[in-house]
Amino acid sequence: MQLPIKSVLVSLAFFSISANAVACSEAVRFGEATVTPANPKVGDTLNIQVDFTCAVQNSGNVPLFVDYTLEVLPANNNGFESPIILGRHTLSPGALSDNLTATIPNALFKGAPYSLIITNIHSQKDADGRPFLTAGEFGPIGPIISSS
Repeated sequence: MQLPIKSVLVSLAFFSISANAVACSEAVRFGEATVTPANPKVGDTLNIQVDFTCAVQNSGNVPLFVDYTLEVLPANNNGFESPIILGRHTLSPGALSDNLTATIPNALFKGAPYSLIITNIHSQKDADGRPFLTAGEFGPIGPIISSS
């Protein structure tokens, strides 16, 4: 049995689309980052490079703003460890990456486990087609614990 050319082309197109979708895992739907040093401490300078390629191309989460914070996650937060904002960037239209260089301030609560959280603030449309802002976040490294 021979398949018509049209069927072969449609099959290849679906295979190509699904292959692209598989190339990005669910874990990177808001972005992925490389952070140096890998095990930072208070006073260290962080170099953060974020790649939004998968977030944009596979998930449609096109970042408008990016927040970089140090946070004690809810399971370990007694309500007194407020987030420390390292940076907030507005991305240019079409940007697929962002960079931040920041120093970890000596403002962490002693012994509290802080995580670097990167928040992709992006626009989506409601059921009526009107845009609204929403956010998704990811934590490329953790925990940063102050000993002083």
